[in-house]
Amino acid sequence: MEKAENVDAYIAMQKQAIASNPDCGNSHYNLGVALLGQGKTEEAEKCFMTAIECSPGLAEAYVQMGGICLKRGDMDGCLDWNQRSVKAKPGFSEGWGNIGFVMLQRGEVEEAIKALEKATMFNFRFVQAFSTLANAYLMNGQVKESIETNLKVLKLAPDFAVTHNNLAIAYLEDGQPEKALEHAEKANAMGYEVAPEIMAELGACKK
Repeated sequence: MEKAENVDAYIAMQKQAIASNPDCGNSHYNLGVALLGQGKTEEAEKCFMTAIECSPGLAEAYVQMGGICLKRGDMDGCLDWNQRSVKAKPGFSEGWGNIGFVMLQRGEVEEAIKALEKATMFNFRFVQAFSTLANAYLMNGQVKESIETNLKVLKLAPDFAVTHNNLAIAYLEDGQPEKALEHAEKANAMGYEVAPEIMAELGACKK
């Protein structure tokens, strides 16, 4: 109950800030984030649009709009808003990460790689972007790069089970079944179910 009261108090504070300074993009943005957290998507959307009108360089607001599109299943809208975010702020890693994610979903692997490489260059601790980049490399037949990138993820997040699963697949592709098995077992131990066909292939290699 206390958390809900805190959010309501925060919303009231942002509304007060807007009343005293209607052209402050940050206040509209902050209000939008709080409303989004309450599941009030349409109200939040209006706040983000106003934030952009007041502060066209507020890249975070474009990304939030992209996230709303993604929830609605509008991949083109998501891509468009994230592209606008990196136009507003060229070094905005979150925007590049989202562009890479959408490109990968659309099967545009090389374009995804370009975007994700930018995301990880601008933020070398961006675990999700590194993980998606590793997948993109694997899909593009760049197995060594995939392994190297997955290992970077594990340095940042050793318990990221998905990465252990991805390493199992990459090492198997690279002809290193012992390492593949090691990571498959780690993924399983962390509660991530490695595909039965991968485990069967590793079992055959073990024999």
